[in-house]
Amino acid sequence: MAATSPNKVAFVGLGTMGFPMAGHLQTAGYATTVFNRTTEKAANWSAKFGGRYGSDPADAATDADVVMVCVGNDDDVRSVVLGDAGVLGAMKAGSTLIDHTTCSAELARELGGHCNDRGVAFLDAPVSGGQAGAENGQLTVMVGGDEAAVGHALPLLEVYAKKVQRMGPVGAGQLTKMVNQICIAGLLQGLSEALHFAECAGLDTDAVVAAIGQGAAQSWQMDNRHQTMARGEFDFGFAVDWMRKDLGIVLDTAGELGVSLPVTALVDQFYADVQHLGGNRWDTSSLIARLRRLRGDD
Repeated sequence: MAATSPNKVAFVGLGTMGFPMAGHLQTAGYATTVFNRTTEKAANWSAKFGGRYGSDPADAATDADVVMVCVGNDDDVRSVVLGDAGVLGAMKAGSTLIDHTTCSAELARELGGHCNDRGVAFLDAPVSGGQAGAENGQLTVMVGGDEAAVGHALPLLEVYAKKVQRMGPVGAGQLTKMVNQICIAGLLQGLSEALHFAECAGLDTDAVVAAIGQGAAQSWQMDNRHQTMARGEFDFGFAVDWMRKDLGIVLDTAGELGVSLPVTALVDQFYADVQHLGGNRWDTSSLIARLRRLRGDD
């Protein structure tokens, strides 16, 4: 969706997700200024898409109507939003801050309070869809915040999203992303066990997936990861380190809520085993590598 007016936006954080997301905004006609801690990456983004890059987060956010943040964790968000030269100090009243980082609901509520004090709207808006979703503009965005603010931001979010869903007040977006990660963790462990069982039983895994992949066992992970899992290829996708960060947030929040998540806690420990195998940057589908190692296949 192209912009109908020259809205000024800023995007802080040009990682695997942020780089293409900011690119979609610039390509869609929004005057986009970016910031990244590694200046070279910001310069590369500018060379590719034509937008400007700032010297620090505040510089990027100056005069912006909407500021997006997509960084690593709670501490990173606090640094680029509230720290020295953070975006919030440079944002004008009536503007909007959108945090796409997967972080805690507690931080989202904290940022919401700071933004409210400055007359800035705040949305916590974690995303799902991975690198491919970001590059293809097909992300799912789970949003917490005021309904009017969500409506105001919707045209920008739809530039890189296929689905934008308001989940409730500030913090609800992050809580929904936690639900998403709980589902993925259990699903990937189940898929890893199933494919490993098929291998050990002497079955053709492609034929197995062809047989079961249109029934109740079907999933996005099965459709998009079974072949790379069978080949032991994991050098892509959503890193195990980031999944453990997300599951840590999930388990901390579950503890606060008094909710038991035994499978999620177990899979988190399985990911710790993958890290010990050297798979910190492997895709989350690498859980199958742990099973192969336990059996002595690798």
